[in-house]
Amino acid sequence: MVSQPESAALRVVVTVSVAADDPDPALARRKHERYADAVRRHGGEPLLLDAALPFAGRARALAGMDGLVLAGGVDLHPARYGQPLAGTRHPEPARDDLEAEAWAAAAERALPVLGICRGLQAINVFLGGSLLQHVDGHAGPPWGQGPALCHPIRLLPDTRLRRLLGADAPATLEVNSYHHQAVRPADLAPGLVAAALAASPEGDLVEALEAPGGRFVVGLQCHPERTESSPPELERIWAAFVGACRR
Repeated sequence: MVSQPESAALRVVVTVSVAADDPDPALARRKHERYADAVRRHGGEPLLLDAALPFAGRARALAGMDGLVLAGGVDLHPARYGQPLAGTRHPEPARDDLEAEAWAAAAERALPVLGICRGLQAINVFLGGSLLQHVDGHAGPPWGQGPALCHPIRLLPDTRLRRLLGADAPATLEVNSYHHQAVRPADLAPGLVAAALAASPEGDLVEALEAPGGRFVVGLQCHPERTESSPPELERIWAAFVGACRR
C-alpha cells in the first residue's frame, strides 16, 4: 500500500505497518493517520509506505522523498542486532527490510529522519546499536483501549532536542509510553547521543536520541503524534522536522 499525496511539493515518506494484516485494520489506519496529520499540520505531504508495496513502487517513493518518518509498530527482529529471540514479540522481518531500505535511501542523500517509538529503536539498530528486548512497566494499554500510561523524561542539556523545544520548555516532560523494548545508554550506536532519559527497573532508558551535526536525525521513544497524551512542546519537533525537509 502507498497513499499518494496530492502535491509533490514536499514529500515525507512515513513507513507504517500493513493495515490489512492487523487484527483491527480500521484502528491501524487511524494510527497511521495520526502521523500523516502531524506532517500535514506543518506543510508537508505525507506518503504512507508499507511492506506490501511492490519493489518498483517502493523505489519510486523513496527516490522522490524529501524526508523520512520511521513510525511506531511491532518489534524489530533481534537478528538485526545479533541477538536471539529473548523477549521480542511478533517481529515483522518484511517491515524491517522496508525500513532498512528507506533508512539507506535517506542516508545516501542526507535527508532528515524522525523516528517514533519503534522508529527510534530502528535508527539505533541500523547504525549498529542494540536493544533491551523487554522492560516492565512501560507499555501501558494499547492506543484506543484506555488512557495512556505516562511517565516523566529528563531532557539533557546541550542537545538538538533541548534547543528545538526552546528555553521555555521544562527540563522534565510527562510523555506517553507504549513500548516494552528500549535503548539503554550502553546500547547506543556509535555516533548517536542520548537527548532524554527515563528511569526504569533496568536503570536509565534513552527516551530521545539524535545524531550530532547538521543533518536532522532525531528519535523519540514516545508518540508525539498522539496529541491527547503528549505535552504541547513536542509539536515543535514536528515543525522542526518538516522545516528541515524544506532545506
